[in-house]
Amino acid sequence: QVQLVESGGGLVQPGGSLSLSCGASLSFFNINKMGWYRQAPGKQRELVAIITVGSSGSTKYGDSVKGRFTISGDNAKNTVYLQMNNLKPEDTAVYFCNVLTKYGLGVWGQGTQVIVSS
Repeated sequence: QVQLVESGGGLVQPGGSLSLSCGASLSFFNINKMGWYRQAPGKQRELVAIITVGSSGSTKYGDSVKGRFTISGDNAKNTVYLQMNNLKPEDTAVYFCNVLTKYGLGVWGQGTQVIVSS
């Protein structure tokens, strides 16, 4: 039942910026955590950023993106955003939105490609 719609991927030069969005078909009221993971060819999927839905709004970032990426949420739109600045070639990957619902269901988006190249 839960569906995630991702957008914002594309090609950008090193040092540039991109913004990703992920809209959920489920209200934030029913979501525990929501965020982004990424996977490069031949590599393991890794954490990019996670936000805990609720009053705390706590966030967690992968070490490789700290200080460059920012995750935020919009309750009215059931959407999470990832602002990516100062992009590096090693950021090239397929970025997957992920949701953990309050009833224990984990849901993955289909992924959106980000390519950082000159």
